[in-house]
Amino acid sequence: MVINHLVTLNTWNLREFNRFFKTVDEFKKGRFMPHMNKIITNLFYEPSTRTSSSFYAAAKKVGADVISINNVNYSSVAKGETLEDTIRTLACYSQIIVLRHPEIGAAKRAADISPVPIINAGDGAGEHPTQTLLDLYTIYKNFGKIEDLKIAFIGDNKNSRTVHSLGNVLEKCARVYYCDDYSVDNIPEADIYYLTRVQKERGSSGSYELTKEHIDKLPKNCIVMHPFPRNEEIPQWFDNDPRAKYFEQMSNGLYVRMAILYERL
Repeated sequence: MVINHLVTLNTWNLREFNRFFKTVDEFKKGRFMPHMNKIITNLFYEPSTRTSSSFYAAAKKVGADVISINNVNYSSVAKGETLEDTIRTLACYSQIIVLRHPEIGAAKRAADISPVPIINAGDGAGEHPTQTLLDLYTIYKNFGKIEDLKIAFIGDNKNSRTVHSLGNVLEKCARVYYCDDYSVDNIPEADIYYLTRVQKERGSSGSYELTKEHIDKLPKNCIVMHPFPRNEEIPQWFDNDPRAKYFEQMSNGLYVRMAILYERL
């Protein structure tokens, strides 16, 4: 039996993305039957607000119960239990495991031995495919497509898993710019500006901030995205600008994760 893990999006093509977007549209319209008597485990080795909460909410909305482990220091991990043993244990109690882990490749390790689907909710500086799906869906809803667009990644491109995942997909169908020096004075003209915070917990340093002067130079029909949490890179007064789409990303994330779970229950 083939287990429908979601570890990476590197094998997806445009047809698969467009099919998934149509599925998410149906979930936004409430067109699904709840899955009863199903259990999902949220296994988070790192802090999370949006990903853990939206997966919890998504599970409840599709009719599943949730085992939440948001602090592994209070689990057998603190006693030295391996990731593999933790996964095998929780697979005895649930139909899906949503895994956030600080190590690159941890989701693949889990998928290699898990008898239930593993959903990669972020593995260190590696990938974050469910964030990528909600990012792509947001782009799709704003432009009607994800291909033949221009996107500029600004911020910590080296250590941001959201940049790695989204960049890998868009490099195949769009024009991608990586602004790696935190410079916002000479950013290219683009349809999408994707900002990320400096990942200090992964050894990055420095800072940057969009000023009113920078924002005034952005195209009127562009969109500005951010996976959050943000630090100083986007001023809060920009939140009401119609080009600011980061809260729309969060809202879309619920329905995207509902669709991800529903298709695997």
